[in-house]
Amino acid sequence: MNFTEEIFSKSRKENKVAIFHRDETITYPDLFDKICGVKEELKRIGCKRGEKVAIYANNSIFTVIAYFGIMSNGNVAIPIYPRIAQNELNYIIQGCGVKTLFIQRKLLKRFEERSAVKMQNYFFDDEIDARTSGLTEEAYEFPEIDDKNETAVIIFTSGSTGTPKGVMISHRNIVANANSIIKYLELTKNDRFMEVLPFSYCYGTSWLLTHLTVGGQLVINNRFMFPTKVLDEINQKKCTGFGGVPAHFQILLRRSKIQERKFPSLRFIAQAGGKLANTFIKELMEIFPDKQIFIMYGQTEATARLSYLPPALLEDKLGSIGKGIPGVKLQVLNKEGNPVELDEVGEVVAEGDNIMQGYWNDPEGTNKTLKDGKLYTGDLAKVDEDGFIFLVDREKNIIKSAGYRVSSKEIEDIIFQIPEVVEAAVIGVPDDILGEAIKAFVVPIQSAKDLIDEEYIINYCRKKLPTYKIPRYIDFLKGLPKSSSNKVKYEDLKQQERKKRAE
Repeated sequence: MNFTEEIFSKSRKENKVAIFHRDETITYPDLFDKICGVKEELKRIGCKRGEKVAIYANNSIFTVIAYFGIMSNGNVAIPIYPRIAQNELNYIIQGCGVKTLFIQRKLLKRFEERSAVKMQNYFFDDEIDARTSGLTEEAYEFPEIDDKNETAVIIFTSGSTGTPKGVMISHRNIVANANSIIKYLELTKNDRFMEVLPFSYCYGTSWLLTHLTVGGQLVINNRFMFPTKVLDEINQKKCTGFGGVPAHFQILLRRSKIQERKFPSLRFIAQAGGKLANTFIKELMEIFPDKQIFIMYGQTEATARLSYLPPALLEDKLGSIGKGIPGVKLQVLNKEGNPVELDEVGEVVAEGDNIMQGYWNDPEGTNKTLKDGKLYTGDLAKVDEDGFIFLVDREKNIIKSAGYRVSSKEIEDIIFQIPEVVEAAVIGVPDDILGEAIKAFVVPIQSAKDLIDEEYIINYCRKKLPTYKIPRYIDFLKGLPKSSSNKVKYEDLKQQERKKRAE
């Protein structure tokens, strides 16, 4: 069965709102009809099976219609973040041979100014109603999909070299990961989720896929720069779930009055997209003693999710990413390929039906990451006596200083203990004596920018860390460079330092 047809098999006739976006809503029957209409339009213009079709839009109902419409026709959806760099946009459009684009009318000028390729076919948001009306019975017939071998979506992530990596996700990958997440979060049709993550990011689409699969609801909010408005809408729309990356929670805890508010409808809070410092996890536990808090771990290469820590174990296993989600085998292996001993550091390795097909047009990268059907994540971790996994850092972020291997995350966690700090990132910078010296970038809260200085940060670290882990340099910034998914771009910080030293 075509997985789009499967997702809407029960909800398509239920007269219930599927998605809220500002003052706009769409019911399940209307959403399904428009998805079928997009499928028929793609057939009409001759869009062949397996052909890649891009979406250049902010999160919206239009984006959802395009996403499912493209995949339901056997085409490959390529969601693109509208603020993507020009060179990355052209790399994707040209490399994938994109000829058909779903785009919001307001973004057309920006796209045409940046794209080296003119599209043959445009689907605009303000035309979607007209182009998906007057459906015949044939429109509700779906092509059969080889779920294991046919690609459903390619999600491009920023590579460390500056060239985006296209992660190929199959229809089976999507279904397997969605069903697993539904199981451990115990999602039902009564769940209504606050979506602040872009659909061009696997973590963002995971909420879309899971909630529509169970017949739940999604509330789209693209205005996290105004965190108070997001909190307001959680209560106004009576959301049962909220999820974000570390930056979202750091901002909420340091730049909003979340501590003073009540959220009676919330059932769970979920965090993934990087390690959230224990300091912030403890604060969330204090603020939400009656809510389920899920700490999760995943990668785009795993469709979205790989592990979770059950809320009941949050205090006992503080800092752990838990164990593999249902259907995923998660191990930490040493260099010999054997499971690590207690306190030994190894690489997180995963296998399951959610593991990607490979990287688009990159067999070398695929062979390095996928070995014998297993995903080698590049993340370093330890395992405790109960089998729970604790991340150490990404291999590429390990700092080699004075003969020591230093985790940037460990130092960041200490700096985050300072109440006046909103964000922090630690990298290694070239040093003639040490090999790499430790440098920290710190974002203080506005009211404290004159209260904490370089000496304050270093002295605080000196009380908590051995000498070789104390930052040598501190830079204060207004904000850290981030990707479209609000994850810190460490490579940008490293490149800035390399440019400085070359000048």
